[in-house]
Amino acid sequence: MSKYDYDLGVIGGGAAGLTVAAGAAQLGVKVLLIDKEGHLGGDCLHFGCVPSKTLIRSARVRHLMGRAGDFGLPEVELPPVDYAKIVARINEVIAKIQVHDSVERFNSLGVEVRFGEARFADSHSVSLNGGSLSARSWVVATGSSPSAPSIKGLDEVPYLTNVDVFSLPELPESLVVLGGGPIAVEMAQSFQRLGSKVTVIQRSNQILSREDEDMARYVMDGMTDDGVRFILGSKVNEVCKTDSGGIEVQLESGGKVLTVNGSQLLVAMGRRSNTAGLGLEDLGVNLERGSVVVDARMRTSVPNIYAAGDVIGKYRFTHAAGYEGGIVISNAVFRIPRKADYTWLPWCTYTDPELASVGMNEKAAQNLGIKYKTVIEEFSSSDRALAEGEGQGRIKLLLNDSEKPIGCQIAAVHAGELLSEWVAAVNGKVGLATLAGAIHPYPTLAEMNKKVAGKLLGEKLFSDRVSKILKLLFSYRGS
Repeated sequence: MSKYDYDLGVIGGGAAGLTVAAGAAQLGVKVLLIDKEGHLGGDCLHFGCVPSKTLIRSARVRHLMGRAGDFGLPEVELPPVDYAKIVARINEVIAKIQVHDSVERFNSLGVEVRFGEARFADSHSVSLNGGSLSARSWVVATGSSPSAPSIKGLDEVPYLTNVDVFSLPELPESLVVLGGGPIAVEMAQSFQRLGSKVTVIQRSNQILSREDEDMARYVMDGMTDDGVRFILGSKVNEVCKTDSGGIEVQLESGGKVLTVNGSQLLVAMGRRSNTAGLGLEDLGVNLERGSVVVDARMRTSVPNIYAAGDVIGKYRFTHAAGYEGGIVISNAVFRIPRKADYTWLPWCTYTDPELASVGMNEKAAQNLGIKYKTVIEEFSSSDRALAEGEGQGRIKLLLNDSEKPIGCQIAAVHAGELLSEWVAAVNGKVGLATLAGAIHPYPTLAEMNKKVAGKLLGEKLFSDRVSKILKLLFSYRGS
């Protein structure tokens, strides 16, 4: 039997890699973790989830300050934002979380951590910093990076991505955002609320194009109320610098030629998997559009090499990466043939209102030819939402022919938190009657989950047929 330096080698210190490394080491596996950045935590901690949600919170607080009069409070005159202070707060939050993702912590779990750019020499060994390291099995978890579209002039102008937008020295006076996906709309709304003048340019006729139009409309309406300008159904022809040092975007939309100017440009039009330089192709690892191809057990085309997280290009969410890391542990450590199942994978866009989803939405059901019915409740009927001035939004439940939930979408304040009840329900196969019969505290936003679950049951219960049967049995005299 061949001897290797390690039982398991992991390349990439983001969500997927850290999940695999920590789990395997605590199970008695000798683990090597390699990251090229010089710190652990990956894109999520340093350039994604953590800094973005910290920024979003600061922007929402300022927005609420500006709404003081809506709550019967004295109006507040908001001074300009010192963006450097927001950046400082972002860095403080990252530093606090970094402790959990520190080298010291992973060393304490039994993981050996090394930094540098690894490249496969063969299926069991990599070259790193002039040396060679071997492992019985490897996991590629190198994540993804922002990708730039092919637009004339874009490579000649300075532009922002999620990597540098959280470290700007000052707030942009005006910001042009290319893209209408989650990162684009989250940043657009936040910078508008902080004081920038924001324009969003989107190729399709809808922001958040994977979502149902009626649900995405709540997000767009909320952003429009904040002052964000949208140009949808557009084709960007060219980007160039202006004499004042800003940028100019030339585009076509609705048959018209438009020019949009801004002091800064944010490009948020997709991501690419980080596979360059790893030598995967030389090993025979299959790639598709730059992403590592894996089966349901996270195995690549090379038997002892696995991959998980953004690098496989399936669902680029931190929680998906963590889940896939668990699938790797089952197969690579326990040798149990566990397969990934994304049926009930949830996701959330952290705008205001938030848009959260689990299971199928109408677009997905229609694409698969699945018959469904919808049950909808508006948050304007929620006492708690009205009390908090958050009555805009809806919850939509999709049911199949057997009236079993196949998906749920929520567009509302704290939608991501509210969705958790449905995540538990669908994974635990909890029926609508159970949800509708459960006691929820009043007044809470979570009552909307109970309300939409009980709506279909209520239509059946409070029917003419049931009324007639009760009258016949008990001689009730009501109309």
